[in-house]
Amino acid sequence: MILPWFKADLHVHTCLSPCAELSLGPRAIVAHAAGRDLDVIGVCDHNSAENVPAVVRAARNSNVRVLPGMEVTSKEEVHLLAIFDRPEQALQLQAIVYQHLPGGNDPEAFGLQPVVDEDHEVLGFSERLLAGATDLAVEEVVADIHALDGLAIASHVDREAFGIFGQLGFIPDGLELDALELSPHTSPEEGRRRFAHYALPFLQFSDAHCLEEIGRTSTYFRIGEASTAEIRRALRGQQGRRVWLAEAAACAAAAERCRAG
Repeated sequence: MILPWFKADLHVHTCLSPCAELSLGPRAIVAHAAGRDLDVIGVCDHNSAENVPAVVRAARNSNVRVLPGMEVTSKEEVHLLAIFDRPEQALQLQAIVYQHLPGGNDPEAFGLQPVVDEDHEVLGFSERLLAGATDLAVEEVVADIHALDGLAIASHVDREAFGIFGQLGFIPDGLELDALELSPHTSPEEGRRRFAHYALPFLQFSDAHCLEEIGRTSTYFRIGEASTAEIRRALRGQQGRRVWLAEAAACAAAAERCRAG
């Protein structure tokens, strides 16, 4: 059997993330993902999954599969992507994160954090400091993700700010990451050259904080279905599953349009 290729962007924020544009409502996210021919997206807001169910509902009648997720900030200020199959798993991780996330949000300093339904109607605002760091070590975050059958991916490892190498300088021994994510600003070739010492697969996603950025870079998975189990097999090269990184697209123009708008 010839397995299909799935085009994926597993690092997309919604309007809940304080650093993201308020235009990132569920239906708009799904529409832009479809417009970029994405088969799969991952919804990964900072330290929260409260908007995940709304995006899942918004995608029900589309060809876009939504994988629930979160971008957790460890106590070392390392960003880690958690990718799951079901919203319930992401919300279980959220419960753990919330127990270890100190501080309250200051909207004037950090921005609004709206919780919305699938039609982008505001249901309320998160009062937690989602832009902050948890008091969980990287090892604890990865262990919590895996305990919930999720994928644990180190975010934008080529960035100084909030990347694992920028924050720690290395990957701790025994840290069972599933993959390393490159930002859109680094080519796969450069990423492999810089981090060749670590025998981990590379992925590349958009880290979209506005609609224009969705799908600006993506990763292709040759898998049987859009699930974490299949993606895990692809990362390990098992049973004909494969990963292919598209070249980093020129994203300066999109970023400029996003910030100017």
